Amino acid sequence: MPHAASPPSQHDLWNGPAGDAWVQAQSLLDGMFAGFEPVLADPIAAEPDARVLDVGCGTGALCLAIADRQGPQGRCSGVDISAPMIAVARERALAAGKAIDFTVGDAQQHPFAPASLDRIVSRFGVMFFDDPVRAFGNLRRALRRGGRLHAIAWRSPADNPFMTTAERAAASLLTLPARAEGGPGQFAFADAGVVRKILDDSGWDHIDIAPLDVECSIARDALPTYVSLLGPVGQALRAEGLDPDLRQGVLSTVVDAFAPFVRGDRVVFTAACWSIRAA
Repeated sequence: MPHAASPPSQHDLWNGPAGDAWVQAQSLLDGMFAGFEPVLADPIAAEPDARVLDVGCGTGALCLAIADRQGPQGRCSGVDISAPMIAVARERALAAGKAIDFTVGDAQQHPFAPASLDRIVSRFGVMFFDDPVRAFGNLRRALRRGGRLHAIAWRSPADNPFMTTAERAAASLLTLPARAEGGPGQFAFADAGVVRKILDDSGWDHIDIAPLDVECSIARDALPTYVSLLGPVGQALRAEGLDPDLRQGVLSTVVDAFAPFVRGDRVVFTAACWSIRAA
């Protein structure tokens, strides 16, 4: 079996293979996670002139949803470490006629203006900090008095079998990098107690962490694209030098492993998350 290389830094990952894959899968991912938009964006409709920052904004779907709800008075911005994804976000905002400020930057050290924001939101963007206490402290200083944070993060792998199906199915065919325990990554915020301590240590108050389950889906015929682009298996399948027959065999095996989630022409799963609020 091919051997996995040591994991790249978050900056290199999201400005390299992972960022490129998310750009290619933009429309698939926007549809998959559309159910989170009303959770994060609808409350902002009542604050049309609020200054809102989306942390880990990716290709801009949530910012666009917020801008739609705010209307012409809106002041929405997004920050992400991935230059490829920010480039797409800017193109999408321009095409939609939305004045959204997108910045390439690391939110754990970016020099945000103090007390300049009313709302900070994030959909799966806060689990990748090398130093989460530093990151949330930096974000807290950017929030005005009375401002609020609302972030969504994944619960545990056990709560999200869809998200680990590909890895489990490919385990006998590929050597994949182990998910780092306690380090930055998709499930870094699986433990609500750890998240609460991070927020406590970085100066946040009124912390509320509650389970949030959202039904998500993709088209059944999009499964090969999903598998070949995203996650550790997608990264392995895109590796240079991988035997084409092995690649096709892994892809076929992994796609078949998603059978329990197939409902007609859709693949349906529950995203088991934390809704994280603080002020």
